[in-house]
Amino acid sequence: MIKVENLHKSFGSEDILKGLNVVFEKGKTNLIIGQSGSGKSVFLKCLLGLFKAEEGYIYYEDKAIQNMDEDQQRDLREEIGMLFQGGALFDSMTVEENVMFPLRMFTKQRKKEMQARVDEVLSRVQLEGAHKKYPSEISGGMQKRVSIARAIVNKPKYLFCDEPNSGLDPKTATVIDNLIQEITHENNITTIVVTHDMNSVMEIGENIVFLKQGKLVWQGDSTEIFKTDNEDVTDFVYSSDLFKKIREVQNKEG
Repeated sequence: MIKVENLHKSFGSEDILKGLNVVFEKGKTNLIIGQSGSGKSVFLKCLLGLFKAEEGYIYYEDKAIQNMDEDQQRDLREEIGMLFQGGALFDSMTVEENVMFPLRMFTKQRKKEMQARVDEVLSRVQLEGAHKKYPSEISGGMQKRVSIARAIVNKPKYLFCDEPNSGLDPKTATVIDNLIQEITHENNITTIVVTHDMNSVMEIGENIVFLKQGKLVWQGDSTEIFKTDNEDVTDFVYSSDLFKKIREVQNKEG
């Protein structure tokens, strides 16, 4: 679990986050959504400790990152897996070497142990035969699965995903969404996904946090989001590309 209390973040005279109070639940896919400029990316960087908030606290379980010393912060980083928007794979490394990289960085495991764990996670994301391939030799969807394997290779307690479906076709995006959710449930991870994709909201939105201008204006799940009378939320949902296409089909059929 990650708990946020009264979080404020500013840049100069501009207030970006304005007193956020949120609980991200363990074993669930927690989504952060909102229009561009709502504060999603700044919030994510605060959660990761990349930005220091002026006020408020972020608790990982019962420990506030603001009160951690360097050793404790380093220990926390080892418990975090990160899935970047662009995948962020090393082009000069094979799939196997990319996935093994965090093990080399953060553990003292023997090569045999690291190899066994790499084999395990690549099998989990259905890439058993891709060990020796380079990122340029596989599809975008496969690259994203490699990134997921790398993000979970250290058995993280917390998994952060920044626009995981960026650049993917709808079918592949659904595969990635479902994989993230399955891994979250299997390992009881606290997973936080920053997205603007309504397909993701519908597929895996177990705990959805909606931000507007740095404030939390709604929280619920994928069924409740379509029942709410919150105008900010309904404007966001029904102005998405997904619902525009649905309306176009309905109009043609009508």
